[in-house]
Amino acid sequence: MTITIRTASVDDHGRLMHAEDATAQACLAFVRLERELERRGLALAALGRLTVLSPVPARVDDAAGPGPGASGPRPGASVPGPGASGRVASTTAPEDVFDLIRERLAYEGAHVPIDVLPAERLAQPGMLVALRAEVVTHGFTPSTSHEGTHMSASTLDVAALRGVSGLLLPGDAGYDEACSPWNLAFPLSPAAVAVPQSVDEVIAAVTSAAELGLRVAPQSTGHLASTLDGRVDNALLLRLHELTGVTVDPVARTARVLGGTLWRDVVAAAAPHGLTALHGSAGDVAVAGYVLGGGLSFYGRRHGLACTSVRAFEVVTADGALVRATADEHPDLFWALRGGGFGFGAVVAIELDLLPYAEVYAGMLLWDLSRGAEVLRAWAEWTSRAPESATTSIRFLRFPPIPDLPPFLSGRSLVVIDGAILESDETAAELLAPLRALEPEIDTFGRMPAAGLLGVHMDPPAPTPGVSDHAMLTALPADAIDTLLAVAGPGVDTPLMVAEIRHAGGALDTSTDAALPRLHGQYALFALSAVPVPDLLTLGEQVTKATVDAMRPWAAVTDFPNFTERQVAASALYDVATRERLAATRDRYDPTRMWLAAHAV
Repeated sequence: MTITIRTASVDDHGRLMHAEDATAQACLAFVRLERELERRGLALAALGRLTVLSPVPARVDDAAGPGPGASGPRPGASVPGPGASGRVASTTAPEDVFDLIRERLAYEGAHVPIDVLPAERLAQPGMLVALRAEVVTHGFTPSTSHEGTHMSASTLDVAALRGVSGLLLPGDAGYDEACSPWNLAFPLSPAAVAVPQSVDEVIAAVTSAAELGLRVAPQSTGHLASTLDGRVDNALLLRLHELTGVTVDPVARTARVLGGTLWRDVVAAAAPHGLTALHGSAGDVAVAGYVLGGGLSFYGRRHGLACTSVRAFEVVTADGALVRATADEHPDLFWALRGGGFGFGAVVAIELDLLPYAEVYAGMLLWDLSRGAEVLRAWAEWTSRAPESATTSIRFLRFPPIPDLPPFLSGRSLVVIDGAILESDETAAELLAPLRALEPEIDTFGRMPAAGLLGVHMDPPAPTPGVSDHAMLTALPADAIDTLLAVAGPGVDTPLMVAEIRHAGGALDTSTDAALPRLHGQYALFALSAVPVPDLLTLGEQVTKATVDAMRPWAAVTDFPNFTERQVAASALYDVATRERLAATRDRYDPTRMWLAAHAV
């Protein structure tokens, strides 16, 4: 088996040693390589190939032969082995670097081909030499996945990442906090976590990880942390939550948001201009993850998926390049990022269209869960004729008696209808009349500032542990309603906290030129169990899965990526043609499968 080991001139704390001294850097990098081989019980003779990385390309005199005075090998060309007289002129590293390495190999009797490879940049400023060794070994298995083969943390000289801004390793102060996702039921323990505050710092982190052969998992908030559970132990977690900012162009009705920005900040920036956005039901969700998974809004039946509102993505790709993807520039990448997930790069900025709503008619209707069957049947019939201007959901909610909850929620079981109606007050009231005739205990529907829509769904205000499952439903006939009532309705003894159905259809069912062109289904089912202690995780998984499985007879052909918090095959989310196009796009922008995505293609 062949593995790769990368070393550089850093101490055990990752600090660069011998800055701007290529010869000394080469010596220390080689010593670290010998140390790593020794730790594995291997000799230098185990090397199959050694590559010297230097940040300035070599200049080659093609007319010169390999003897003394020749300009040496072209970048990437092989040196015959120890004792070869090739020279590399005009690299950052001087000729004696290569002489030292060849002499050391010859002394140990290791006949190893040496490559010279120019690198645009190395892990840290002042680093002039790094080594990459291919080692032939037995009995060692690097971390692998269906997405590609990469090194495990034990293979890495991870300390070489220390020069990356915002870099934290296990044991560092702040590491646990930086790794903590929104969904606290799935704590992550990556080999390293980087918290960049600028695009340049993102590029530096990605470039350094690539040089080490380390996989990278971009993350803004960690709402989908469950999809990375057990997959980031040997990876770099790239947390973008400090890369934030919003710029609104009120004339063009657009906003440019940085990669870790939350929806509540976008809505707040747009509100003074009488504008809002195709945001979700919670203000603490990051824009990037939301649109990369499609984006389902309470404006959706009128305006479609949020990913279709994106005009441009700015992305750091696997090779460290900053790429702007639009319908005209890198159109294949632009298409893939609109609903195709995280597997194509680290999104550092998004330009999107805004909506011309300063106010909106929205709110909720609430009853005790004992009314659940009556209310669900009425809502299902109501949605069958509701116009595209109305986007609503219905939920069965079971709350424990928690003092932090308001009295009307704490310890109660409820049925709630909420959403928005993009009509005048009079028209909206007429539409709601059949539901209001059921005499809800609480009715908050009315005209409100558009920013108020973020609070209507009552999502948790702080990171919460939970487990969920999901399916898109083609319809909600009487037997489907009876089935849902049987597994989650009134009188059912279940630890399920939320059983929710969101009305889709309308513009959400209109195909667009995007990786997620539409939602295949008229309703989105979402089941959630709280996991206040780890021992309840398995039970929560069983309950949510059983709820969704009961509704599978009415399931659509594919599910919705944003709601799919379990690791699933790409076939569960995209049709064959889309999967093939996504894979071809990823082959182009991430041929080594460096990016760890929530859902791989």
